[in-house]
Amino acid sequence: MMFPLLQLGPLALQVPGLFLIGALLLGARLAEGEARRQGRSPEALSNLIFYGLVSGIVGARLGYVLRYLDTYLANPRGILSLNPSALDLRAGVIACVIVMFFYGRRKHLALRATLDQLTPLLAALAVGIGLANLASGNAYGSPTDLPWAIHLWDAERHPSQIYESVAALLILVVVWRSRRAAPYPGFSFLLWLALISAARLFLEAFRGDSVFVAGRIRQAQVVALGVLLLSLWLMRYWYERIQSADG
Repeated sequence: MMFPLLQLGPLALQVPGLFLIGALLLGARLAEGEARRQGRSPEALSNLIFYGLVSGIVGARLGYVLRYLDTYLANPRGILSLNPSALDLRAGVIACVIVMFFYGRRKHLALRATLDQLTPLLAALAVGIGLANLASGNAYGSPTDLPWAIHLWDAERHPSQIYESVAALLILVVVWRSRRAAPYPGFSFLLWLALISAARLFLEAFRGDSVFVAGRIRQAQVVALGVLLLSLWLMRYWYERIQSADG
């Protein structure tokens, strides 16, 4: 069950890219709305998102080129390829975070308030990534004989991409509806981080492409557990700091 291309006459559109672009546009709109609600500048946030996006794409492309450097040295023109599958997600995220952090500091943007403003964007992108994986066949599920299995890669499999998209959508709704009741700046971001990590911890068990360490331990679950514990600790730590400041 894959639909990587949408053919419109002579034009072939990459469906995974469409899902990601749609999620980005929706998330950016929600993020700007949250900035306005907080009394912050939506233009400053838009610039932050723009620079983060550009640096993320460039970083992801360079990271992919470095991984396959010998291939690109033999064919330097390939470096300029616009193929969205030729990206290193990890390198892109690192580049995006670094640029956004230093840009935010340069513009004196409050860190925790800015993280809350970016949370709807991150939550929407999580939904878009799940749908993009469904379209491309990535992040596929393990084999199953359940009635809602999908046929993918010559087997009936858990629709893990749908599981993750639905979980991400529910988390987006929860975070969006609870943002007005956040007890302190940064809470909405930590809430999203905790929920998305808990979802990954649970849903990773249905994946068929997991990387295992030390036998049968799924690497993604170890990372998700660490992020979950860190986010919960920060929730308590920031709350105690607010309480001590008020006292």
